[in-house]
Amino acid sequence: MGRALFGLIQFAGMSDTTFAPLMAGVGCMFLIYHWVPKPMWIYVFGHEFTHATATMAFGGRVTGLKVTSDGGHVLVTKDNFIITLAPYFTPLYSVAVLVLFAIGRVIWDWSGPWVWGIFFWALGATYAFHILLTWYILHTRQPDITSQGYLFSGVIIFAGNALILLLGLPHLMNGIDMWDVCKLVQEGTVQTFRDISGLVAVISNACNSALN
Repeated sequence: MGRALFGLIQFAGMSDTTFAPLMAGVGCMFLIYHWVPKPMWIYVFGHEFTHATATMAFGGRVTGLKVTSDGGHVLVTKDNFIITLAPYFTPLYSVAVLVLFAIGRVIWDWSGPWVWGIFFWALGATYAFHILLTWYILHTRQPDITSQGYLFSGVIIFAGNALILLLGLPHLMNGIDMWDVCKLVQEGTVQTFRDISGLVAVISNACNSALN
């Protein structure tokens, strides 16, 4: 998935009307992140709400929710690794932007260049918010991570974020569809297994040489 994402970014054929506001949103959030107090309450709310939403998606119930700027928790009747790690790879506020603009187009007939400009700006800002604040809290001890193990959590968080981008970027790019993404993932998987096989062969030869 990492190889596929890298290949997709290399191929990025976004139009100026898409790329400019998207990057403007990313840049604005980057400046806000570094120059003003971090909006931790907003992030914590999204974090705990994502736990709750993932729980309900798996058929569980939410019995309690607490949010403060210093942290929060949610009480649920069901748990698994997806529910536990969902906030680290689900850009909740970017999803909210998508839903809001989809409703706006249907109900209020939102259209025109200014609408798409605001949409892509908001999408860039909210996704940058997700990445920056997730990276920030990962530098602290998180029970979600320690309960699942650092290596396993790292793999799931990376794969989840990569999957979100692989599913979303083709809708913002020219000349790319989901079939192309599937081919990139397939090619990346095959090449990765080849690299692993080559590495194993090198290690095996080195061990044999040492023993001889």
